[in-house]
Amino acid sequence: MNPSPLSRPPVPQPPDHFPAVLERLRRALGTDCVLSSAVERQAYGWDNTGSCHPPWAVVLASNRQQVETTLRLCQEAAIPVIPRGAGTGNVGGALAVQGGVVLSLQRLDRILEVSVADRLAVVEPGVVHADLQARLKPYGLFWPPAPSSSRSCSVGGNLAMCAAGANAVRYGVTRDWVLGLEALLADGSLFRTGGRTTKGVVGYDLTRLLIGSEGSLAVITQATLKLAPLPEAHHLLRAIFPSVAVATQGVCALMAAGESPTAIEFLDESALNLLRQEGAVSLPPTGAAMLLVELSGSAASMETMVAEMLARLAPFDCVELAHAGAEEAATLWAARYALSPVLKKLAPKRINEDVVVPVSRLPELMEGVAAISQSSQIPIVNFGHAGNGNIHVNLLVDPADAAVMAAVPAALARIFRLVLDLGGSLSGEHGIGIQKQTFLPWEVDATALQLQQRIKAAFDPQGILNPGKIFPPQNSV
Repeated sequence: MNPSPLSRPPVPQPPDHFPAVLERLRRALGTDCVLSSAVERQAYGWDNTGSCHPPWAVVLASNRQQVETTLRLCQEAAIPVIPRGAGTGNVGGALAVQGGVVLSLQRLDRILEVSVADRLAVVEPGVVHADLQARLKPYGLFWPPAPSSSRSCSVGGNLAMCAAGANAVRYGVTRDWVLGLEALLADGSLFRTGGRTTKGVVGYDLTRLLIGSEGSLAVITQATLKLAPLPEAHHLLRAIFPSVAVATQGVCALMAAGESPTAIEFLDESALNLLRQEGAVSLPPTGAAMLLVELSGSAASMETMVAEMLARLAPFDCVELAHAGAEEAATLWAARYALSPVLKKLAPKRINEDVVVPVSRLPELMEGVAAISQSSQIPIVNFGHAGNGNIHVNLLVDPADAAVMAAVPAALARIFRLVLDLGGSLSGEHGIGIQKQTFLPWEVDATALQLQQRIKAAFDPQGILNPGKIFPPQNSV
């Protein structure tokens, strides 16, 4: 049996020479850039997992030179460095689980360039996702990755975890919208990948390698992002189904032929009941699942696109199939994105997994998850980006209930085994971090795992960059 991903060993204490390292950092960067009090360290010890691992110190870098200095001094002293954006991650990717210095990139927050002619933007990693979109809107452009934490998450975090969101059905994920990067190795050496063109085949694709590497290979200090034109028109359909099985069959029908919607969001009966209780949207009292189907494109094409989607859903005898006006659409999307915090009203803790399967296997996934919930007696609420087969499976637990917590590892293992048996993946957009590392060998074969570890060693020979993440601890499987 795998050890529980929810329990971690205590953070190691700093070595005897760490005070000297801290003093060197203060002299090189300025005292206002180095935080070391217990309260300050605690503030940078959290993320969305609810776990807390205060680092030994925090560096607030404002430019590339300060990042370089931090890396160089820490490598010389063999001190771990944990790159951190806004701290909105869901797998512990920015937590100092082995101690060390958290390197915050939030102050590197400049949008350096917007080129309409080349449809690109050059940004620093601390730029908040929503701020970037607001800056691009007057140009009629946007950056397609659409994480639900847009108002607070940073572009650097999006790059580190290869974020996605609802738009991924049509537009793909973060790695599909990055042209080039500027980054620093663990010793502070600068290198650049990619460029400003949408085509280019020169050597290995280090840009795509860094995206999704969770800060374990290098620290990104600048990104050249590919942009897309804002769609001229949007239309949202709300479809409520008599069962989860019928709803997932509807997803398959929507994706099987013709033009794909921009987004297909799925909510199961428990999620619908939450929305009914909150009263944010008006829903019929019956219905066990809902799809939000968003279409976007030219105004001239919208009527045809809507008719086509309605025709694909017609055979499924929906409890309700409705058009949402602009105001209702905004309310529905807000309610969908509010589901995660609202779940806290049902249980003290939620364990949020982001598994993904081929769309055609969604009915089997949901049937299997329901059986696991029933047999484990752990309530599970499901919603997510069904057009990609990416479902957020939320286990609702009470950490004070020892019996329930004891059942969690086995339930997670059954969910992950089900996903892999269906040809899926352990993570669609959250990453591995510390939450899923013990299960990584279930998906990645031994040869591929060794190759990945050798890549890590080539980029970071001393292993100081974000240690204790992604790869399974020894003797864990």
